Amino acid sequence: MEKSSLKALDRELLSKAQSSTNGRSAKTVYGGHEHVLRQTVIALAAGQQLDEHENPGEATVYVLSGRVVLSSGDTSWEGSPGDLLIVPQARHSLRAMEAGSVLLTVAKTG
Repeated sequence: MEKSSLKALDRELLSKAQSSTNGRSAKTVYGGHEHVLRQTVIALAAGQQLDEHENPGEATVYVLSGRVVLSSGDTSWEGSPGDLLIVPQARHSLRAMEAGSVLLTVAKTG
């Protein structure tokens, strides 16, 4: 069994994101390419985003800190700490309205 502090990782990655040139930082906390399930903490500086991309499987975004907007086409969902956003099975993007981080959980379906 392993234990991780998402709060501590949130602080660490947010600090890295705010000092990096691309305004983001991430770390996989569980799984990887060889697993079906993958969980990654992604930190974004205010105003930064993950550009539109395909969904590789079933996915959720749990907001750890800050405020984010998940967008797909003409639809968007705002999330703040404690919110769980279901990622649509379509191209989508994630933008940080305030500096913060999310826990992205993906179960690859293909």
